[in-house]
Amino acid sequence: MGPTLPGGPGSVRVVIAPDSFKGSLTATAVCAAIETGVRRALPDADVVRVPMADGGEGTLDCILGAVGGDEIALTVAGPLGQPVRARYGLSPDGRSAVVELASASGLPLLAGATDPLRADTAGTGELIADAIGRGARDVLVCIGGSASTDGGAGLLRALGVRFEDAGGEELPPGGAGLADLARVEMSGVAEAVRETRFRIACDVTNPLVGPEGAAAVFGPQKGASPDQVRLLDAALTRFGDVLAERFGVRVHDLPGAGAAGGTCGGMVAVLGAEPVRGCELVADTVGLPAALAGADLVITGEGRVDRQSAGGKVVSLVARLAGDRGVPAVALAGEVVLPIDELYALGLTAAFSIADGPRTLAAMTESAAPLLAAAAEQAVRLRSA
Repeated sequence: MGPTLPGGPGSVRVVIAPDSFKGSLTATAVCAAIETGVRRALPDADVVRVPMADGGEGTLDCILGAVGGDEIALTVAGPLGQPVRARYGLSPDGRSAVVELASASGLPLLAGATDPLRADTAGTGELIADAIGRGARDVLVCIGGSASTDGGAGLLRALGVRFEDAGGEELPPGGAGLADLARVEMSGVAEAVRETRFRIACDVTNPLVGPEGAAAVFGPQKGASPDQVRLLDAALTRFGDVLAERFGVRVHDLPGAGAAGGTCGGMVAVLGAEPVRGCELVADTVGLPAALAGADLVITGEGRVDRQSAGGKVVSLVARLAGDRGVPAVALAGEVVLPIDELYALGLTAAFSIADGPRTLAAMTESAAPLLAAAAEQAVRLRSA
């Protein structure tokens, strides 16, 4: 599978490689909308669709679409223990799995009913355990969009790790309980888990604790009050202290350890997981570098182009790869707020908002596909004029 829709010899080659427009269109749907606009301007264009993701939500669909495999759905514990229907992907040979934390432990699953002290990642661990039970020994965990700040303790508990207080009692679910952590017991971890390679697709560099850590930066997004942020930061500090003593790995200041409420840090310390740049991994998996060979134009995009876009997101990676090959790159977005000089510094030739006038966010979201098509048509007409 992989990049699709090659055209005839001698035609203009346009590579479409966007992220999803979160809350509106998947990356695949964005590709389709942009292609509609491209073909209005250049009916005979050689269009190559390469749906992208940054290692968070949408990564599973991108990878399954590129390499094939099976989508496995099952009922697991949600962020507050409620049953949720979640899914993960298995490679065609069954040896590799892709798990999106957001599928089982994502903030949208709470529908506004947040409980930042109690939310955990157990459901994601259940997905991983199921994949390992089916024979997977290489597991990629995509950790964007979490509802919890539990250091990944729920995920690890589902894999057999036991977190105990000074009296030997198991800690309750959630990040707050980590303040009482005294021991980590590994006797319940199966050999299959121990021999599994874990990678973490991560697109943030926040440490586990401190003013830029998991609780301080992401806790308020998950409903944590200032007092709860301080409590959770202290609990994660205790978590890091005990992990350092038990496993000899200090993750307090590790870049990326604070991702997904500290899940990255917990997995690195306990499972020896390897953090990887989500965008780059997806690009290599879906064949973006090869798709860019001989391209005349690249169109990328995401919902909002801002300073986060410059920090290793899809738009910046696509622009860099295109620039390395001397291919002009255009970004389309619902909103473009990055100053023009910074857009050029990313390697973009141009960036356009798809808005056709004053609109509410709801109206933009509802009309994203036709707006994308119209903006893509204009961009291609400019390029081919």
